Amino acid sequence: MRRQRSGRILNISSIGGYAAYPGWGVYGATKFAVEGLTEALDAELSPLGIRATVVEPGFFRTDFLDASSLVRVRTEIAAYAETVGAMREHMASANHQQPGDPAKLAAALLTLADSETPPVRLPLGSDTVYRITEKNRKVESELAAWQTLAVSTDHDDVRR
Repeated sequence: MRRQRSGRILNISSIGGYAAYPGWGVYGATKFAVEGLTEALDAELSPLGIRATVVEPGFFRTDFLDASSLVRVRTEIAAYAETVGAMREHMASANHQQPGDPAKLAAALLTLADSETPPVRLPLGSDTVYRITEKNRKVESELAAWQTLAVSTDHDDVRR
């Protein structure tokens, strides 16, 4: 790719790599890593004509939530019933009811691969777009509420 000064890297993450869910911490952590890696790759490689995009699918109607794919814990701790337990029950009821269509996801990936101006991030699915919008609102709100303290840690000679 460097020699031809062009190419595409498509890394698959998940909405769980942008916004965390209770009970999915380890899964989300691996996807958050893919997000950061892709951002850095795109910054490093775009001057060479190579673009990197992280694809953030939401919930697609696959077997991902089946027992053949999803492993449940043997011991459920009652203290987590309202968080992890509620998520566990929601996922069980969502199986094969997910909003995303895998065939449409495949078509979107082909469109992305052919794009002259690919994004660093491509969220796919209405559930993903909603979740990103909600997380961004929360982050903006927290930043506004804590901005004074956040910038107070600069040296006194730093101009704001």
